[in-house]
Amino acid sequence: MNINTRAASYVLMQFILLALLILAPRDASLYGDLRVPLSILGLVLIAAGMAVILYSFFALGRSLTASPVPKEDGQLITSGLYARVRHPIYFGLLLAAFGVVLDAGPWPQLAIFLLLLVLLNIKAGFEEQLLAKRYPEYGDYAKKTPRFFPRLGT
Repeated sequence: MNINTRAASYVLMQFILLALLILAPRDASLYGDLRVPLSILGLVLIAAGMAVILYSFFALGRSLTASPVPKEDGQLITSGLYARVRHPIYFGLLLAAFGVVLDAGPWPQLAIFLLLLVLLNIKAGFEEQLLAKRYPEYGDYAKKTPRFFPRLGT
């Protein structure tokens, strides 16, 4: 499988999992008395995740692409949220997806969330290999910057 086909496969699987997460049957009754507070927390996480995604889109500028293959005319962004995590868009997706789990109910959303986490980890690893080939400074950046989840207090 060539690089572009592999990249397209990851993007397609990501969108399928996101669609499944949103469209899967909802049953928050399994949360019992915690249903309402967890739903509110879920909606807050969805909003926060979407804000992170939107901010990250603008921060990437012309380097933005859904594909894990870096754009020919792109540049490595290491400031703003990208100074806190290497993949803030994936972080935002995971925040929002976990918010859906809390709002919609644990089954089957939690299983889909875990599949999304695995897929994004694989996709990020693939993307990082390509970024390291394109940008010599990527290795140093990756050593000091977490992949998905920012360190607290630093």
